[in-house]
Amino acid sequence: MDDFLFDLMQHDDFENMYFCQEKTSGLKAVIAIHDTTLGAAAGGIRMQPYASEKDAILDAARLARAMTYKWAAAGINKGGGKCVVIADPKHEKSEALLRHLGQFIQRLNGLFLAGTDVGTTIQDMEIIARESSFIVPTAEGKGGPGDSGPATATGVVQGMRACLNARYGSSDLRGRTVAVQGVGSVGKAVIERLVQAGAIVTIADIDSQRVVQLAAEYTVRVAQPGEIAYLPVDIYCPCALGAVLNDISIPQLQCQIVCGSANNQLAEERHAEMLKQRNILYAPDYIVNAGGALWSVDSLNPGGFNRERAGASLSRIYETTTKLIALAQELKIPTARAADLLAEQRIITAREQSTNTPLFDGVRKLRA
Repeated sequence: MDDFLFDLMQHDDFENMYFCQEKTSGLKAVIAIHDTTLGAAAGGIRMQPYASEKDAILDAARLARAMTYKWAAAGINKGGGKCVVIADPKHEKSEALLRHLGQFIQRLNGLFLAGTDVGTTIQDMEIIARESSFIVPTAEGKGGPGDSGPATATGVVQGMRACLNARYGSSDLRGRTVAVQGVGSVGKAVIERLVQAGAIVTIADIDSQRVVQLAAEYTVRVAQPGEIAYLPVDIYCPCALGAVLNDISIPQLQCQIVCGSANNQLAEERHAEMLKQRNILYAPDYIVNAGGALWSVDSLNPGGFNRERAGASLSRIYETTTKLIALAQELKIPTARAADLLAEQRIITAREQSTNTPLFDGVRKLRA
């Protein structure tokens, strides 16, 4: 395990990895701090019953690194961090567990700023905040932005429009076919925005009851979970699990664009090149799913959350997506790599200004 941990941390140059346990509440958590060049690490608290401790550590690491790049590309002065809790949120979540987690986060003294993620809610954050002053305000009644799901969906649709404009010369969604995989809080909000924009939407989810409810609420088509990714559509929108773009799925894709909210959609970095070879335009997940993070982090500004300012930050997702697509075309590289370059350059510049280390040292640190 020791070799695994340090190999993992050295590969992507993680700063810290914290392990938290409290046996009376059953708390087992990992807090990964990737890079704090731009500021304190900020990321969500994810709770799910991982198959193994190694799976939990790997997930925390992948998500923390993605947060570093998400903040950097979005122009926000925050670093990348993530907390994962090994527990079933439906059966093992308790006030005691959440409060003990808050105590651990408090001990980090501001190194890690936490918010909601899969398996945790605004109400959970309020409990954790009883023990920690480093929880991003979320409840609207307490000056926070409320549910960030709609903001995430808005950013995803902004990314879709940018991709459509790059591929077809128009950002109009009217008449465009979109396959949405996963209809949770973000997926549902994406569907609502697409239908309102006149898109032809097909949906699928392993929760068949949720699909039936949405099909009754919106004019959408329904597909089976196993076929949704392979429909002949303009846009495939993954809004559920990660690693959906892999050796098996990519050769079967019939879409022109992949743009969705799911984290870590590429099973491996090389799959970005496979998409490029198939002439499928990929909108990097941490670029287009940044809306919820941008919406929530606005509450850390002086004076608290400002809806107009937060909304303006969401509109920049279109600009960032357009910029990275142009960079990818110019350099003849996958869009995922172009997104990384945009984020890395910002981090390198910040490191240069603070340490005066040679530029090549910064590049080596980021890409070791």
